[in-house]
Amino acid sequence: MNARLFWKSLVVQAVAVAIPFAILGLALDRDFFEDWGWAVGPVVWLLCSFATARILALPVGYVLFSAVAGGVAGLLVMLATSHLPGMLAALLVFAASCGSYDPDAEAEARREWEAERGAKRTAAK
Repeated sequence: MNARLFWKSLVVQAVAVAIPFAILGLALDRDFFEDWGWAVGPVVWLLCSFATARILALPVGYVLFSAVAGGVAGLLVMLATSHLPGMLAALLVFAASCGSYDPDAEAEARREWEAERGAKRTAAK
């Protein structure tokens, strides 16, 4: 695991989520979140994850997978406790998943895939 990437993704995602959280919290009343929080929260989480991927120059698909993993973990913790511990769990799982990204392993897998594809093309001719 890349500890530096863990911390960077944790901080960037936390800030990215805090901004719309604060704006929406100030602009909308509590009833909105009681009625629509289940829909707005995951959408904002995924949009913030997309921003985190762009800011940290990580593959979007990988970061969105990390966001889903974090979201599921956060939901489970939130159902057992409350929103704040759930958000903390989501951020930690998200950062741990992002921190496990290895660009060298991705490059090696791509080379292997291209070699296999080339071998299939050669065999087909």
